[in-house]
Amino acid sequence: METTGAPEIDRRGFDQALGTSFGAPAIVVHPVLPGRPSAESRSPEAKLDEIEGLAAAIRLDVRGRELVRLRTMSPATLLGKGQLERVAADVQAHDAEVVIMDAAITPIQQKNLETALKAKVIDRTGLILEIFGERAATAEGRLQVELAHLEYQAGRLVRSWTHLERQRGGFGFLGGPGETQIETDRRLLRDRIARLKKELESVRRTRTLHRSRRQRAPNPVIALVGYTNAGKSTLFNRLTGADVMAENLLFATLDPTMRAIHLPGAGPQGTKVILSDTVGFISDLPTELVAAFRATLEEVIEADLLVHVRDLSHPDTEAQAADVKAILGSLGVLEGAGRVPMIEALNKADKLDADTHEAAIERTSRDPDVILVSALTGEGIEELKALLAERLQSPGEIHEIRLHPSDGKRLAWLHANGEVISQRDDGGAIHLQVRLDAEKERRFRAL
Repeated sequence: METTGAPEIDRRGFDQALGTSFGAPAIVVHPVLPGRPSAESRSPEAKLDEIEGLAAAIRLDVRGRELVRLRTMSPATLLGKGQLERVAADVQAHDAEVVIMDAAITPIQQKNLETALKAKVIDRTGLILEIFGERAATAEGRLQVELAHLEYQAGRLVRSWTHLERQRGGFGFLGGPGETQIETDRRLLRDRIARLKKELESVRRTRTLHRSRRQRAPNPVIALVGYTNAGKSTLFNRLTGADVMAENLLFATLDPTMRAIHLPGAGPQGTKVILSDTVGFISDLPTELVAAFRATLEEVIEADLLVHVRDLSHPDTEAQAADVKAILGSLGVLEGAGRVPMIEALNKADKLDADTHEAAIERTSRDPDVILVSALTGEGIEELKALLAERLQSPGEIHEIRLHPSDGKRLAWLHANGEVISQRDDGGAIHLQVRLDAEKERRFRAL
């Protein structure tokens, strides 16, 4: 699907926005906002580490980091006067061209901060949008990223369109103020958002069609979910033999990738399933991205089984797991009618010390839905495959069925209502192995 009417996302614009190419000097600032619970699930230092990792994901050269504890939030600059002076001194000391604020800032705060700090200022949402804009590889991904950006910019109007004079460039979506026709720009924003939503609705319908075809096959779908950089893509590659991008970067994967694999089971090749690698989750994920990536997240909603991939070596693994479960809960897949079964794959066993590794093994012995693996070394992978096959096991017995080639109606019924384990055509007849429960077997015989 091609998109039209919007400036192309490219690296050159990003270079213009930062005033240099890769390696633009930057500092990151994490404001500890007032009114937050005293015992947060993550320490402020861990949040600072995460925003530094996000900056590294677009190859910024992070030269300094500041933890700023706010007593009150300034409506003009978020930071207090003394804190602003301290950050400005840090900017000057490191010759920083970019300041990343690990918070949501208003347009007026962004403008005032840029004036005071004499540097480009990006907030958390803007930074994640930058990463998504750089990484989106498919037409669908680009549509979703552009929609998320426009929803984000709708209240800011800091972007220049192609018919206006551009005063400040920007990779992807962090453009400049240079708007002289505000009403025209608002209309363009509304029109473009409406067109993107229509195109994404078309993507959603296509996905629904593809899912219905898979269900008729039927091939169960397993979706890998988890915090960004938990190792989902490495595990996907290990299970499928694919070469999906898997780097030690936050949001290395944005576009969903699907591959067929065979799990242990009846039949010469085992049980065929579809494995889906999905976008990673993160704390404080911008609402614009959650809404825009609905089509992608539907792969999670419609899955037959979820594998929650966790980085057990990360110091904040429990907090990350809580963030993932909160997002899954908002999608309605953890309880109620839309509940999808889920197992936990405790990944990166190769990075654990002996005591932690032993504790993880002990935990898996207590909980049958938890397994310890290393996607990098292969530890636990065969056990994971066996567990997946067990969880997807359908009730019922395997029946040997022979059909005439002209009996298309009964063949279609079996594919729609049973689990076709194998199918062989010898020219004069179709031989199938099909798993059917007692009720479906009775209905089939009555056809």
